[in-house]
Amino acid sequence: MNKNVTRRTFLKGSIATAVIAAVSGCASQVKGKQDTHLTGLIARMTLEEKAGQLHMDGVLSPRMVQPNFQKINPFTPNFSPEQAADLLKNQQAQIKSGMMGMMTSPEDIDSVIYAQTAAVKDTRLKIPLIFGADIIHGHHTIFPVPLAEAASFEPELAERTARACAVEATTNLGIDVTYAPMVDIARDQRWGRVVEGAGEDVLLGSLFAAARVKGFQGSGPADSRGLLACPKHFLAYGAAESGLDYQGTSVSDRVLHEVYLPPFKAAFEAGAIFTMASFNTIDGVPATGNKAILTDLLRDEMHFSGVVISDFQSELELIKHGYAKDEKAAAKLALSAGCDIGMVSGIFPKYVPELVRSGELDEAIVDKAVYRILHVKQQAGLFDDPFHRIDEIAAPQQAPEEHIALAREAATKSVVLLKNTGSVLPLSKEQKVALIGPFAKDLKNIDGSWSPFAPQKASVSLEAGFAEKIPAAQLLTEDGCGIDTAIEGGIKRAVEAAKQCDVVVLAIGEATNMSGEASSRAEITLPAAQQALAEALAATGKPLVVLLRNGRAMALEGAVREASAILVTWFLGTESGHAIADVVFGDQSPSGRLPVTFPIASGQQPYYYARESSGRPPAPGTTHMFQSHFIGIPDDALYPFGHGLTYSEITYSGVTLDKSEVKKGEAVTASVTVTNTGKRAATEVVQCYIQDRFASVVQPVQKLIDFDKITLAAGESRSISFTIKPQQMTFIARDLSQQLESGEFRVWIAPSARAGEAESFTLS
Repeated sequence: MNKNVTRRTFLKGSIATAVIAAVSGCASQVKGKQDTHLTGLIARMTLEEKAGQLHMDGVLSPRMVQPNFQKINPFTPNFSPEQAADLLKNQQAQIKSGMMGMMTSPEDIDSVIYAQTAAVKDTRLKIPLIFGADIIHGHHTIFPVPLAEAASFEPELAERTARACAVEATTNLGIDVTYAPMVDIARDQRWGRVVEGAGEDVLLGSLFAAARVKGFQGSGPADSRGLLACPKHFLAYGAAESGLDYQGTSVSDRVLHEVYLPPFKAAFEAGAIFTMASFNTIDGVPATGNKAILTDLLRDEMHFSGVVISDFQSELELIKHGYAKDEKAAAKLALSAGCDIGMVSGIFPKYVPELVRSGELDEAIVDKAVYRILHVKQQAGLFDDPFHRIDEIAAPQQAPEEHIALAREAATKSVVLLKNTGSVLPLSKEQKVALIGPFAKDLKNIDGSWSPFAPQKASVSLEAGFAEKIPAAQLLTEDGCGIDTAIEGGIKRAVEAAKQCDVVVLAIGEATNMSGEASSRAEITLPAAQQALAEALAATGKPLVVLLRNGRAMALEGAVREASAILVTWFLGTESGHAIADVVFGDQSPSGRLPVTFPIASGQQPYYYARESSGRPPAPGTTHMFQSHFIGIPDDALYPFGHGLTYSEITYSGVTLDKSEVKKGEAVTASVTVTNTGKRAATEVVQCYIQDRFASVVQPVQKLIDFDKITLAAGESRSISFTIKPQQMTFIARDLSQQLESGEFRVWIAPSARAGEAESFTLS
């Protein structure tokens, strides 16, 4: 099939007539009587057809039968043309028999057209398929990983990048759903999937969850250039024990409601009608088979009426958990718990008809799941036009210019300046620079995890970005070492280059496969080879600027910790080299803030700013045997949540409150004057934290309740105020109710979670 075929061209002729007639027939019945139409459709379905709607499988491309087939999606398996022909034939037969409801991870737009045509032309009931894929932070244009974007403290930016992702994915793949955003709160930096979310804070996580849902979905579920969002992973996946992916969680119901549910609530309120069950157990029960989580909590308490899909084969994994004895039992448990669609395992179509006929499974449970699936397809506009997300003319496989510009903006705003001793940054364009490290020229690890469709050659390396700022004669580049291995003579050559230059810029950190799914790390330090390189370069006495590529907070040691300047540059995607060079050479000022706490050592994990108050808190500047402390290191962060510097100097006045006594139901306004005392304009994220000092449940030492991102001209002062509303003073009680209790509250307005002096008011 011609990749540049238009939808209209494809739908011409007798095939198109049949497709449109079938779909239009459905659509005319839907309007005004949606429930009646869908329930009537379900009444006409056989058990096998119902079970088919519960099944998701990977979609195969008709191009796979070609001898010279070159796959685009790295997740596409490798098959010979003969194997591919057999598989494609079998899949078409399965679709035409009505045994498929959803398909995932298409290789190309041809895959979607081929499968959807079979569904709406050749099945008995002409029910369209719905297609999904992992469009996490880009399709052709790769934007910063979600953790990096959270560092922007600008949810509106994430909304715009999510919209760009949706436009590219619908245009080039024709899919309907993205398995994003990941909205798991992550407080253990050993966990690899920290990189996919917005970090450790509930407020920040909730704001970014809502923004990304809105961005993906555009004007709504039926937006032809939008993707249905699927916030994941329900629930508490980010609380995996030891930060080890797929492990169970030990989280109380109160903490579930206080910490892990709010981002999902925000995502659903923003319009999400899909969610994905998580791999982990919760209180000993796997989430995919957990009725208390998927039905009692999600549907009955939160009133979610959309579709729950399993994570990859997680319904089948109930067996390995020891929760189900076999596939048949797993199918029954997952469906009964509230999981509507099984991803790839095939156990729903295999066992559901048998379970119903034997009386082991109530058909009403099946009908409810099928109804939810059909209703979502209806909301997505698929009954009106199953091809409406396939553009009139399939777009070329490249990123639009406006998306490239957006990628550069997002990447620039995601960079965090941790330290800048002696104002070594920004670099002068007159300086001679040694750009050293395994990521100096690297493109393989520039985009980060979950960027399967990214054309690597389209991304900009650090070397390329620097080369646009200074002449070639002023730039020396050396690898120095591999990501986790030494290179013979590498350090020697790097040191020689450093000695010839005015400043050393060291590009180090994590490879793509060191963060993301199944990429937990026991030690969140740099690989030994990179640390050795840093020590050798520091010994030259040249100013050392570290560019840290990472998908989590890291424990920085030795010469890296003591470097003159440190920029956290994450995995920034397509425009990495341009954006980082913009910041390093001062064409842009850094404005990012940490969405995760950087610990002093790996052993502090899980470590986050909003910890509960201790009965024996550490005394500042002292260590006592019977106080909470670690032997050998301070009980503190290396860099706290919210930290980030600019190229100017920002000062804060003391906090003032408009009242010191507040009655229940009243708000209190806290104010501060923020001044740019430096010589450059600067963007500052002014953060407001509170602490409920005395409550019936021990409260966090601090809780972010609001922030304001402002830009100040050199010498400018501005008064910033936050209205603290009664809702922001509440907490989740042991009975899971939301409580507002009288007592003392402390308020900080500061540049990070560990800065500033508090002011207090009393709630009576």
